[in-house]
Amino acid sequence: MAIKSLAWMTTVFEPPVYCFHEIVHNNLVVRRFEAAGVRFVDDLAEVPPGAPLMLSAHGSPPELVEEARRRGGIVVNAVCPLVKKVHHEVKVRASKGYSIVYVGHKGHQEAIGTEAVAPDAVKRVESVEELSAIPDTPGDVAFLAQTTLAVDEWQTIMEAAKQRWPDLWMPGTSDLCFATTNRQRALKAIAGRCDCVVVVGSRTSSNTLALVRTAQSSGCEKVFRVDDPSELPDDLYGTVGVIAGASAPEELVEALVAALDPLDGVEEVRETDEDEYFPLPRELRETLRRLGTLTALGALAPDPTVTVPTDDRSASAASALAKLSVGR
Repeated sequence: MAIKSLAWMTTVFEPPVYCFHEIVHNNLVVRRFEAAGVRFVDDLAEVPPGAPLMLSAHGSPPELVEEARRRGGIVVNAVCPLVKKVHHEVKVRASKGYSIVYVGHKGHQEAIGTEAVAPDAVKRVESVEELSAIPDTPGDVAFLAQTTLAVDEWQTIMEAAKQRWPDLWMPGTSDLCFATTNRQRALKAIAGRCDCVVVVGSRTSSNTLALVRTAQSSGCEKVFRVDDPSELPDDLYGTVGVIAGASAPEELVEALVAALDPLDGVEEVRETDEDEYFPLPRELRETLRRLGTLTALGALAPDPTVTVPTDDRSASAASALAKLSVGR
């Protein structure tokens, strides 16, 4: 959703289009958008007043969202709906007087945005040791998490939290992203058969690093994280497992497999099917209607002769990236 949204902003607006923080944590995606006229910034002062601005999928602090909208330009908040759900849970629990234990990585954009929703109520931890160091506080305690964590690591901390606070509140559905947990489950299904595992994704991607740790904890001794085929080690042997982080484009996986050129072919292991769909952000949908850009959007459809449906389902992120690479 976020990738398609930013691609369509480069269609609608003359460059530069600004984006607060990397739209997703993948180097190829970021470079391709930069080539298309997107400027990624970490400070709103770098955005000229009135310039079109997108806020990244990782979620932004509420104060920053408000400041961005005060600047007068079109602001599209591409926050992942699953991250938005966590923000809502933090806001509601904090308003009810809960102390909130939040499992998240220090300095990660998603954690920064979530903590900022209720900074006085949230205690961020990354380990059981940090959980144990939280002082005892009266009242109710809630347990929430960054969406891109490794399931096993999250569960270890969750079980320790339940032991410490027997009445711990947790959301009815897990905070962990299905795209993250599905990949980790698929990796566990193949790790035992592999002599080594290659994880495709960038160092800044939390869910990619979670896949590396999942492969290691599943007993695979040789695990490599690569951004692209040029980083592949030249001494791979035996059965090689390949899996990609949630923000790694399919073209990277295809290029990697082609570079490996396995003698005995490729077996695709399918653990589950994903059919979830997130519509474009409301601000973008309204902007597109207002500007009458349905024709321009047609260029991003799989077949340019096909009218783009209003629900956007037929246009994929992969097709949007492919159009960026050849220009419009």
